[in-house]
Amino acid sequence: MGKDFRYYFQHPWSRIVIAYLVTFFNFLIFAEDPVSHSQTEANVIVVGNCFSFIMTKYPGGAWNFLKVLLWLIAIIVGLVAGKFLFHQRLFGQLLRLKVFRDDHGSWMTMFFSTILFLFIFSHIYNLCLLMAGNMSPYIINEYMGIRNESFMKVAAVGTWMGDFVTAWMVTDMMLQDSQYPDWGKSARAFWRRGNIRIILFWTVLFSLTSVVVLVITTDWISWDKLNRGFLPSDEVSRAFLASFILVFDLLIVMQDWEFPHFMGDVDVNLPGLHTSHMQFKLPQFQRIFKEEYHIHITGKWFNYGIIFLVLILDLNMWKNQIFYNPSAYGQYIGPGQKIYTVEDAESLQYLNQTMLSWEWRSNNTDPYTNRSYVEGDMFLHSRFVGASLNVKCLAFIPSLLAFVLFGFFISFFGRFHKSEQGMENKDKSYKRINKKSPSEHSKEMGMTIENLQAVVEEPLCLHDPTLVNARTTKDEVCYPSSTELDNSSSLSRSEPVADIVPYEEANS
Repeated sequence: MGKDFRYYFQHPWSRIVIAYLVTFFNFLIFAEDPVSHSQTEANVIVVGNCFSFIMTKYPGGAWNFLKVLLWLIAIIVGLVAGKFLFHQRLFGQLLRLKVFRDDHGSWMTMFFSTILFLFIFSHIYNLCLLMAGNMSPYIINEYMGIRNESFMKVAAVGTWMGDFVTAWMVTDMMLQDSQYPDWGKSARAFWRRGNIRIILFWTVLFSLTSVVVLVITTDWISWDKLNRGFLPSDEVSRAFLASFILVFDLLIVMQDWEFPHFMGDVDVNLPGLHTSHMQFKLPQFQRIFKEEYHIHITGKWFNYGIIFLVLILDLNMWKNQIFYNPSAYGQYIGPGQKIYTVEDAESLQYLNQTMLSWEWRSNNTDPYTNRSYVEGDMFLHSRFVGASLNVKCLAFIPSLLAFVLFGFFISFFGRFHKSEQGMENKDKSYKRINKKSPSEHSKEMGMTIENLQAVVEEPLCLHDPTLVNARTTKDEVCYPSSTELDNSSSLSRSEPVADIVPYEEANS
């Protein structure tokens, strides 16, 4: 590989730096974000609707049965539509995306399709509630029924796990791949020795995750006490930080050596495991299914699926910064534009704009503690300067450019040409043919086992004189007999010869 822009952009050091920077920035924005300390009810667009639809706001009686029935139907419809409508029709046939060839990426597509249909069916359920009347407390919306503080802690642990696995897989790929022979020879040798990579993964995972969960969930370490107001953030700087996290999420995918087509070997070893994929065999029901079905998730799709899940949380974080208003989160502004958080959940129910201010809370006394209300509130070094929405929206420009660039590469370099359409399904046909016995094969082709064997022996000579058997001499030419031609008449000459080549040889 020449030392051009791509060489340095996809260099191992560049990929590792980006992967670990995302992990650090996610911790930083969680610590600086005032929403992480809010005691008000969490709300997340779309995802909050799906969570409330399945987990909370059950009216009881027959309404519970209707609600469960609707979200079960939504899940089934989402899975089916994701597989056959979005993955096969939209991404496979209409857009001809190489990354979604065959069954690649089908589970991720089905997951996001399920979220979409849960959101749609939640509104169908809301329509039923509105028709019944007096059911407004059970209307499904983006409010999740848990506090922002609790949700943000769960999100922080989730992003940590996703970022850690992503960073580790990037490191693992770098140390296993030899595309850059001048980089990390000794490190690669050490990494490949015995079970070093597996032992290190589980050791680091359990030790660091235990510390992260302890720090985040118990508030054992207070960020505001540690930084002591050093370079305090405001809503504009936090919005730019969230935007650059989105950019780095996309960069991790774009820095892959096989981006944007991913047509090479996608079987990257999973972290902490010897295998490069996870495969589960579904129960076979002969009356319903005509062949065996397997759930197969490769290492790269496992990695990038996690990235896109983290991307949802990062988008919600960006939304919080852009539309942040202290009063909406039970917070107010004190001297020096510092943010204060009301921690008394009961008093939040009766707060209004007058009571939710520094003047009122510093000049009034809490009858239960005989101290001013402000003394019982949480002080944050994070600031709110009241920047306009137009200024805060400037922070999305880097993310918007990254999304446009990502879509450009996928559209222009990651699609099959129309002349190549149909090639994306060849591997699938190989696998399906390979699984069937010769007797099943011959029944479908209208042939006996003997005739099938005759065709298997001669196809390379029939279709392409250049593909001659290794035992054939240079001047030999294979001509099938008339009997063999009659027996093989059911096979179209337009079909690729590789249909009867073993799957392993076809991939080589």
